[in-house]
Amino acid sequence: MNTNVYLTAMQEAMVDLANALRERLAIIRDAESRRDQEKHRARLRAISEKIDRLQTALPQPIDPQLAHFLQRSSYDKALEFIENTTRR
Repeated sequence: MNTNVYLTAMQEAMVDLANALRERLAIIRDAESRRDQEKHRARLRAISEKIDRLQTALPQPIDPQLAHFLQRSSYDKALEFIENTTRR
């Protein structure tokens, strides 16, 4: 894969993943959503599945530290890593 194509694909994938991770945090913080436990769990399950799909679709190789965070479901750390990486 051409370096520019790889970098563009990686940037787009990181933006999508960061957005999904932010959405997960918003769902977790949503007090209104938690009032309906079944619906809340369904929303969390759906965003977790989306994060899994986005993680699987990341262009390889990915940074080992990010891979570690994602494999361990340390999503707050993964989001922080992505945000710090994309600011450079």
